[in-house]
Amino acid sequence: MVKISLFIFLCLFCAGALIAQQQTTPPRTTSRVVEDGGTGPYSAVMLGEASLPTHTVFRPKDLSVFGNGNKLPIIAWGNGACANSPWEHVNFLSEVSSYGFLVVAIGPVPQEGEKGRGKSASSQLVDAINWAIAQNADKTSPYYNKIDVKKISVSGMSCGGLQTLEVASDPRVSTVVVCNSGIFKTPGNGISNMPNLTKENLKKIHSPTLYMLGGEKDIAYANGMDDYQQINHVPVFMANMDVGHGGTYAQPHGGEFAKVATAWYKWQLKGDREAGKMFSGTPAGLSKNSNWTVEKKNMP
Repeated sequence: MVKISLFIFLCLFCAGALIAQQQTTPPRTTSRVVEDGGTGPYSAVMLGEASLPTHTVFRPKDLSVFGNGNKLPIIAWGNGACANSPWEHVNFLSEVSSYGFLVVAIGPVPQEGEKGRGKSASSQLVDAINWAIAQNADKTSPYYNKIDVKKISVSGMSCGGLQTLEVASDPRVSTVVVCNSGIFKTPGNGISNMPNLTKENLKKIHSPTLYMLGGEKDIAYANGMDDYQQINHVPVFMANMDVGHGGTYAQPHGGEFAKVATAWYKWQLKGDREAGKMFSGTPAGLSKNSNWTVEKKNMP
C-alpha cells in the first residue's frame, strides 16, 4: 500500500513538474520582423508556415499589393555549413525579400540568438520550390496567384552554394546565385555532409549565374574562381569583395552582398534593366564600386 501511494505521489509530482515547465517555457516564435523589415519598398517579415515547417519564409508583410502584374519571384536558399537553419543570413534574406521576393530558406525559423540545428540536404531547395508553386495554385493560400512560378532562383552560401549547384539543373530554375562557394577539385574534399559534386556538374547549369566571393582570404576562393573559368556556356558574373568567407550577411541589411544580390535578382527575376546596369556594360557598373573586383563572360 505504501509502495502504491509512493508511486502515485511520484507520478503526480512528475506531471506537475512537466506542466510547470510547459507554463514557464515560452512558445517558439514563428513570425518576427528582422531589423526594420529591410530598405526595400515592401517591409519584410520572417515566418514559419504550417504547410512547410522544415523551412523559413521571408516575404513582404503586406501581400495585398501582389497579384496580376506584380508577382513574387521565388528564391530558394541554402545555408552555410549545410546548417538546417538560416540564422546566419536573416539580415541578408530579409533585405532581399523587402524588394518584392518570396525567399524560402532551408530550416525552421531561428529564434533570437539561436544557431543552426542539424544538417540539411540539397533536396530541401527543391522542396522550397515545390511548396511555393503549390501555394500559388491553392485558392485557400494567402499566396494564391501572387507568386511568379516562372521566375525562380536557387541560391546559397558555402555548403549551401554547393547544394545550389547540385540542383541548378532543375529546368524550372531561371538564375543561379553561388555565394562564398565553389566545387572542390577533389569531390567533397573529404568533408561529410557536403554534396559530392565534380566540375562536370557545372555543365548542367542552364541559366545566368552570379558568383559572389570574399576575395583571396575566402577559403572558397580558389574553388569558386576555378568554377568561373570552367563555365563557358551560360552568362556568368564573378564579384569579389575582400571580406573573407563570412561575407557581409550579418551586417545591417546584409551589407554589400545584399546590395549586389538584390540587384541581380531584380534584373534576372523582375526584368529591371536599371538594376542590371550593375552587371552589364563595359565595364560593368559594379566595377565602379571600390569594394568589388569583377569579371564576366557571355554577358552584355
